[in-house]
Amino acid sequence: MSLEIKEQLAINGGPKTINKKFNWPIFDQSDVEAIQEVAQSGAWGNPDCKGLVEEFEKAYAAYCGAKYAISCVNGSVALRLALIACGVKPGDEVIVPPYTFIASASIILEANCVPVFVDIEPDTYNLDPTKIEAAITPRTKAIIPVHFAGQACDMDAIMAIAKKHGLRVIEDAAHAHGGEYKGKKLGSIGDAGSFSFQSSKNLTSGEGGIVVTNDEALYDMMNSLRNVGRVKGGVWYEHHNLGCNYRITQLQAALLLKQLSRLEDQTRKRDENGQYLNGLLKDIEGIEPLKRGNGETLHTYHIYIFKYDKTKFNNLPKKEFADMLAAEGVPSFMGYPEPLYKQPLFQKKNFLCYAIPEEVDYTGVSCPESEKACYDDAVWIMQHAMLGTQEDMDLIAAAIHKIQDAVNS
Repeated sequence: MSLEIKEQLAINGGPKTINKKFNWPIFDQSDVEAIQEVAQSGAWGNPDCKGLVEEFEKAYAAYCGAKYAISCVNGSVALRLALIACGVKPGDEVIVPPYTFIASASIILEANCVPVFVDIEPDTYNLDPTKIEAAITPRTKAIIPVHFAGQACDMDAIMAIAKKHGLRVIEDAAHAHGGEYKGKKLGSIGDAGSFSFQSSKNLTSGEGGIVVTNDEALYDMMNSLRNVGRVKGGVWYEHHNLGCNYRITQLQAALLLKQLSRLEDQTRKRDENGQYLNGLLKDIEGIEPLKRGNGETLHTYHIYIFKYDKTKFNNLPKKEFADMLAAEGVPSFMGYPEPLYKQPLFQKKNFLCYAIPEEVDYTGVSCPESEKACYDDAVWIMQHAMLGTQEDMDLIAAAIHKIQDAVNS
């Protein structure tokens, strides 16, 4: 690398390719006024005044094309409520990919069940349907497909396998608010679909979560579990199920209603920019955008992911490349450092659960595609950048060209 070109890189003190800040969350005075109105009412909690919480739940269910929605304190709890309501018992097995946030698997342990890791597709980073059946045993009770980065899983294939084997399907749609598979909103296809409203998510109230379903029995059980075991028609100090207080507040609901009004336009903007950026990056040697074409009709691009081939960048390690790209003003990083089964939680079996069979052992688990994504290939660009202009997408591509020219000179 020549000294002159090296010094042009922002990480070495040169000028940034992108000088703007991609703001998130996006709000205006109407959000502030909505929160202020609740604050001034004095009715902050739920069920102190159910109005806004119920209004948001109905609005979100309708938006997803589902009959019911249950809000709760976060996306992890949303996923766990759905799993427990689906009737899993201690020691049951649940299939999940290892290239996802820890909660997709840790909630299985919290339900005293056994996560069974199945590898991802190399082109989408979603659960590979062709590998699911080999992992099914008599103890398998559910599949948790993760719509990773907002890209829809191959739900036709997954639902067919579930039907064949009598398994429940809980969509982890924490990245996928507003995404679609063959015209259906993600989260509404399986038995239940869970979402997160954590601060980085495409729909946010800082924290919070929700589950959508078309199954009334599941809805009733999840409603009971998130409300200290109370049941429909029961009295306040009457508890039928082992639930807890997982309710959100009126303040969160007020904010979510405002944010929901923007979600569809924002989702379509991210999808449009993602497709445009795909066209720019596919022509850069050593850069490969993840594939589309498994049925997604709307990709949320909670994360824009491309595969990085260091051999086309003078063997520059992925982390160094990601650091250089971030220095150029692109909100990017290298993604997960390792698959979930490599985490100390699984390697050391620090489960604190009574029903995990002694023979369960994750030290020998190997999912090659997940490992390749973590160690070698995947670079992430965060969702707020995907709300930029087409010119911003041009600059993202220009930043990658700049790095490649510098390291190969």
